[in-house]
Amino acid sequence: MELLLAEEEFAPVIWECACGEGHLSRVLETHGYKVVSTDLVYRGYGEPEAVDFLNFDDGFLDAEGIILNAKGGFEGDIITNPPYKYALEFVEKALDMVGLGRKVAMFLKLQFLEGKGRKRFFLENPPRTVYVSSSRLGCAKNGDFEKMPSSAVAYAWFVWEKGFTGNPVIRWIN
Repeated sequence: MELLLAEEEFAPVIWECACGEGHLSRVLETHGYKVVSTDLVYRGYGEPEAVDFLNFDDGFLDAEGIILNAKGGFEGDIITNPPYKYALEFVEKALDMVGLGRKVAMFLKLQFLEGKGRKRFFLENPPRTVYVSSSRLGCAKNGDFEKMPSSAVAYAWFVWEKGFTGNPVIRWIN
């Protein structure tokens, strides 16, 4: 998250819709962002009421009065590390939910660029920037790095800006 924040600025309000134990949310909050943190399963961080992002319709109100709108009206940005199995669905849903000019940032495996179905998606919804990690980043389910001490997987931050129609820029971080 720190690597992305060194490169990008975001709206004052961010929805972290797969917050898990709050690893990304905490970093965002230390940088001054108001973060609405939700997940399908409550893991001790964020809103205690489960929110199924992929089936979210409208009207969730967090403790500070932020209304999340599933119909293209959420005026914040959406940033998350989604379950990779549902990565495309998360990106599609997030782009549907945010307003014009708002950002969607997803931490994904670099191989997300592959595939004929995703090629069609990318041609219609090009990311504005893809920040490729030049070194292997450690990722561990639920932050348990003891079980995953190293990684052979390449990761990147994919950043969409709703309404962007140009060619994506690829940059390297770290």
